Amino acid sequence: MSQSAERDYVLGTHDEEIVRLGVQHRVWRPVVLDCWQRAGITVGSKVVDVGAGPGYATLDLGEIVGASGKVQAFERSTKFVTAARAVVKTRGCANIEVHEADLMTDELPVTDFDFSWCRWVTAFVSSPEKLVGRISKLLRKGGTAIFHEYGAYDTWRFVPPRPAHEKFRGEIIDAWKASGGEPNIGLQLPSLLAAHGFGISEVRPHIFPIRPSDYMWQWPATFVDSSVDRFVELGSINRQFADAVKAEFAEASTDSSSLMLTPLVLEITARKQ
Repeated sequence: MSQSAERDYVLGTHDEEIVRLGVQHRVWRPVVLDCWQRAGITVGSKVVDVGAGPGYATLDLGEIVGASGKVQAFERSTKFVTAARAVVKTRGCANIEVHEADLMTDELPVTDFDFSWCRWVTAFVSSPEKLVGRISKLLRKGGTAIFHEYGAYDTWRFVPPRPAHEKFRGEIIDAWKASGGEPNIGLQLPSLLAAHGFGISEVRPHIFPIRPSDYMWQWPATFVDSSVDRFVELGSINRQFADAVKAEFAEASTDSSSLMLTPLVLEITARKQ
């Protein structure tokens, strides 16, 4: 992998990935804000952002909890941490701290927090069970853990299916698993949470039928644009196939009748007993 392997992940931490994650966050922001509101995050809350990436959600959480609240963010990528800290400093967010830490091995010096937020992180770590156990230790009794994780990644498809995309989705899943992750970890989270003393409050599915004119189309569009090159770099696919995937998606994007289903995301909230 490029950069330092122990701090990288399958999709990379390059500049293009930081930009893509920003688009992803903006697309999902209305869903996430609604989720946080229903979970009870508000002014004065203390929240841990677990696997914060470049800090897009971290900043939103900081605005919501206000000066009387606190946000502690943990991220293992040095590049992502640097990006997050720079924005936090520029905006003068005194209620946010960003820590560089590996969620599997490093100390997470936080206890008795009200909420934890974890999005598309459990799917990438070497031990989801260990991560759930560590999250439990971050929260007070009665605290709430919130997850957004994939539950059926293979729901991501064109309707009707397009051949290059079907093959590419399979390559993504294979590369994901080869890196030690589990793309459909959302299906396992309820039992893992129960084993670590959580009671499930709600499981809500998110899957969207989208067309090129929908803003959410930018989520898969930017993913395809950047990730096919990443998978060429990793040796998962060759350049000829990568070009075919991009060409097929570009064609679909200019066809107003194109229809796509997004990957199923499970929103899981659980209360520490």
